Amino acid sequence: MGKYTDDEIRAMPKITAKIAADYLGISPMMVTLGMRNNVLPIGFAIKKEDRYNESWSYNIIPERLIAYNHGKINEVQVQNIEKSLNTIISQFEEMKRDLVFLLKENEELEG
Repeated sequence: MGKYTDDEIRAMPKITAKIAADYLGISPMMVTLGMRNNVLPIGFAIKKEDRYNESWSYNIIPERLIAYNHGKINEVQVQNIEKSLNTIISQFEEMKRDLVFLLKENEELEG
């Protein structure tokens, strides 16, 4: 099976562990093990359990996959990006609360 291009990966609605393995040039089992143990920074595995069986689904993030394949990102960098995003989101929420408060206070002064 030929390698996928970055554009093909980005255009795929769903990326499987097999596609990721082909793209990274490693075995699907290694991708599966890495994702289950959170040591492969290209996505994450979610374990689904019900009364009768368990199954895994793999959420592979195309941008991470591409960066990882090109040696531009590692696990620590992914974690730092996510921490930064969480910080930005919380600061945005704080600014939003402040703005709503100021607008409400302004309405009360005018009304």
